[in-house]
Amino acid sequence: MRPTAPQPGAPDRAGRRHRFGPWVLIAVLVVVFAALTAAVQGHDRADPTALDPDSATASGSRALVRVLEQRGTRVDVTSRADAVDGRTVLVDDPRGVLDPAVARRIARQADHVVLITSDATTLDAFGVGAEPSADVRGRATVSTASCTIPAAAAAGSVSAAGASYRVTDRARSDGDVEVCAPSGSGDQRAWGLVRATTPGGDVTVLGTTAALRNDTITTAGNAALALGLLGSDDQLTWYTPVPGGADAAPVLGDLAPPWVPSVLAFLGLTAVAAAVWRGRRLGPLVVERLPVVVRAAETTEGRARLYARTRDRTHALDTLRVAAIRRIGRALGLPRSAHVDEVVRAAARATGIPDARVGAVLVGGPVQDDPALVRGAAALDDLERAVRRSTSGDPVASSDHDRDRPGARP
Repeated sequence: MRPTAPQPGAPDRAGRRHRFGPWVLIAVLVVVFAALTAAVQGHDRADPTALDPDSATASGSRALVRVLEQRGTRVDVTSRADAVDGRTVLVDDPRGVLDPAVARRIARQADHVVLITSDATTLDAFGVGAEPSADVRGRATVSTASCTIPAAAAAGSVSAAGASYRVTDRARSDGDVEVCAPSGSGDQRAWGLVRATTPGGDVTVLGTTAALRNDTITTAGNAALALGLLGSDDQLTWYTPVPGGADAAPVLGDLAPPWVPSVLAFLGLTAVAAAVWRGRRLGPLVVERLPVVVRAAETTEGRARLYARTRDRTHALDTLRVAAIRRIGRALGLPRSAHVDEVVRAAARATGIPDARVGAVLVGGPVQDDPALVRGAAALDDLERAVRRSTSGDPVASSDHDRDRPGARP
């Protein structure tokens, strides 16, 4: 049968969906990935005004700086470690960008260091035997009246919001670490204040950063804690290292050669160009008219040659059986949806041959050799001939019946 080509103006909707579907899926995945990346980066990005000594926002620390200056403590704000003197230093490094070598130098030079960080490397560089535990949120306060840290004991109670830390087993065994402002219980117990003695002086890790914020400095004893830690000298250095600065730890981009970004950009553009080149399609698909009409007999013969070449005798005979079942069912007036058992019973009633023998011819089993294949094909021909005679009304003699019995002919 000659294939029919679609109408010239008919839209090929299925082909269009197949053509544009993968690109739409890729675009959706890219948008979702970009949205998730933006959400994660937006959640992890620190507030630029958090504990900013010059910021009057809720998260800034301008109120504390003004009170310190009124009490006679000069506050020097810097982002360079070279400007740090040997007195009290507040190191505000929440993102852990400070180079460990710079941190060790500050610990040796300063008498009192108040450290704000959640990076284990920075804690280890300052010689504090503690590690970050978890963030503490909410407006809860915790008692510090029994703390051994003088500034915390004078405060009485402080806000617990900020970060918490756990003391390492080594520092606990050495006994040179003081802890205060607990949160959690049991194995989850952590501390908002950790103080360690270093060769140059002492380092106090301040996790209860709510004591320095403009909006919570007047809560509980936050002001007393902040003034006790930062106002003991007549000068305070407020040191905030910045990413990419001279005191920042090198990142992977800094360690790579300068030509790496250009090469990566070139490879990315090459990949995009290759995808566009290999994925393009010059127009819609068209149905080509066949120059010749292939007869069904030639198709069957070609399929039979393939079966013979692969010696798939069972598959070849099954193909003949399926075709015979369809022709016999059509000759007996059965619908196309009729089950093979119905065809077997109808053929047995029409020819007078037992159901089991008709079923053995139409269904049968595997074929072991070529003679069995020939006998099976001959039995199918005999059964079809018997069905045609019974439906046409021709009398069948006993000799003819024996001759047309399935499997009787060699």
